[in-house]
Amino acid sequence: MFNNIPPITRNIIIINIIFYVITNFVFQNLYNTLSGFYPFSPNFKSWQIITHMFMHAPMKETGGFMHILFNMFTLWSFGPILEQSLGDKKYLILYFVSGLGAFFLFNLWNFVEAQQIISGLESLGLSASEIYPKAAIDYVGNLNISATTTEGQALSSQYYTLLRTPMIGASGAIFGVVTAFATLYPDSKIAMMFIPIPIKVKYLMPVVIIVSIWLGVSGSGGGVAHLAHVGGALVGFLLAWIWKKHLYRFN
Repeated sequence: MFNNIPPITRNIIIINIIFYVITNFVFQNLYNTLSGFYPFSPNFKSWQIITHMFMHAPMKETGGFMHILFNMFTLWSFGPILEQSLGDKKYLILYFVSGLGAFFLFNLWNFVEAQQIISGLESLGLSASEIYPKAAIDYVGNLNISATTTEGQALSSQYYTLLRTPMIGASGAIFGVVTAFATLYPDSKIAMMFIPIPIKVKYLMPVVIIVSIWLGVSGSGGGVAHLAHVGGALVGFLLAWIWKKHLYRFN
């Protein structure tokens, strides 16, 4: 059955599995090297813009294995159709540019939050530069900070967490694939575990995206990078909308 999956989708799934096995069972320290940190974090490396798309929650974490399983199942469900209809080149562009869009939007929001935190610290006579070096994953020095008030300590903790929390997963790229599918085949019906009847994707996707925006902006996403999903979805929609008018022009 696996051999029947078109080559691009099949190889993306294989690469994700290889990354997961290596980072969980061989070189666990690669998680911090390959995950996507905030670009203004001491932990950020340029290659993370791409490699974060192949990283998933560690198996030792609750729901860690389900993270990669759900993503790969979704890609297997929608990817082959788009790979066959768009062709290899456009499909690869769709996948990776959606992943880049996810990274960009997620970190644009991180930038906004970081600036608010920095302004808050400065208003209290504190400096974010005190926290920056301490947020490095390999930092082994003193973690004491000069903030003494509850507000100052809370802001310092938020900034520290922002700099040390990476973005991982293929979800942004896959959201682009699913949204492109919904744009090209809007009347297709899909069934979800929590929806008893099949529903057209043109009705389902807007609801999913609106909920993702609300969860991302409100900060109630439970550790899920919802705005990354939105970034991937926006790119997927734009690319599919551009390509749609030319997709069947030779038929």
